[in-house]
Amino acid sequence: MTERKNDDTALEALFAEARRESAPLPDDLFARIMADAESRLPAAPAASPRRQSRLAALGAMLGGWPSMAGLATATLAGVWIGVAQPSGLSDLGLWSGDGVQAGYELGDMMPGYDSLTGEG
Repeated sequence: MTERKNDDTALEALFAEARRESAPLPDDLFARIMADAESRLPAAPAASPRRQSRLAALGAMLGGWPSMAGLATATLAGVWIGVAQPSGLSDLGLWSGDGVQAGYELGDMMPGYDSLTGEG
């Protein structure tokens, strides 16, 4: 098996020689290259796009009609739960339906650290 040396000096000398010898590009070759490149460019749009209404722009920003339908469904569900409140939700509120304050405070519904410090 023969061993190869990783000597880059010869390669660097070739690169340096190529950098020194720069031949100018002929004008006709440059013109043909540019004509070929321009022929492959996509065609410009014929007309400018229509302006969208603010509602259409908002709908596009939110993700289109599927997202808008989901937002509308969630809004209607929230309104329905607010108007026809289930009986289980009235137990969680601080005020009952007749305006009398419930028997517990807001701090009673928040978790505390005492549940973490108990021995178990």
